[in-house]
Amino acid sequence: MRIVVQRVIGATLGVVEDDGEREHARIGAGLVALVGVEKDDTPADLAWGADKLVNLRIFEDDAGKMNLSVLDVKGAVLLVPNFTVAGSSRKGRRPSFDTAMAPTQAEGFVQELVSLVRANGAPIESGVFGAHMRVRIENDGPVTIWLDSRER
Repeated sequence: MRIVVQRVIGATLGVVEDDGEREHARIGAGLVALVGVEKDDTPADLAWGADKLVNLRIFEDDAGKMNLSVLDVKGAVLLVPNFTVAGSSRKGRRPSFDTAMAPTQAEGFVQELVSLVRANGAPIESGVFGAHMRVRIENDGPVTIWLDSRER
């Protein structure tokens, strides 16, 4: 599983439909997590990802050090299913998505990740699996971190 994490002061997620865009989710300060699930991911990858999201210390403490988690700052998580995060651009000019999990299986993995983040104590909103979404992010810092469960 790959997750691109951004520290934000706010974010909204809209779902694009035939008659326009409707707002689906909104958070204040916290994290936006763009999640790509891969074919070989297991429940252990989900547990690792959920733990990383809620405990990753990328918020500043009183001394200005990145020493606080989203739980510590009472922030929220906006989790966005994004199969392109599982893509590879190693060869050629067009990304390959061969390692991305099939949508029918990946949707359940994403839902389980949402449940695990919630169970770990973080308020969470999520995008709509397979939908065309527009995510508006106010990145704070900017702080952007790349997580890969294969590197744990």
